[in-house]
Amino acid sequence: MEHGSFEDQSKATFSLTDEDHTLANAVRFTLNQDPRVTFCGYSIPHPSDARVNIRVQTTGDPAREVLNDSCQDLMLICENVRDTFDKAILKFKTEGGLSSMDIKK
Repeated sequence: MEHGSFEDQSKATFSLTDEDHTLANAVRFTLNQDPRVTFCGYSIPHPSDARVNIRVQTTGDPAREVLNDSCQDLMLICENVRDTFDKAILKFKTEGGLSSMDIKK
């Protein structure tokens, strides 16, 4: 849900349900990498409430578009991490796994 102003779309607060620090901190990180962002932060209103509020202020671009772009960037980062991990697992298995290591008991 978006809480913002109709007059100034460069500032908005977004409420995400069923989320916590894990997603909020990752989104905050990608938002901070965007030069269009002048401020971003998040809060969790109450520990028993599974909701995150993310505040975005931009240099003029609509906050919704900037948040959407940051989420796309986060998805690309996650895909890269997964690809790197999968390649490392494949390499580990093709090189003999633990049997190729000189482990002494």
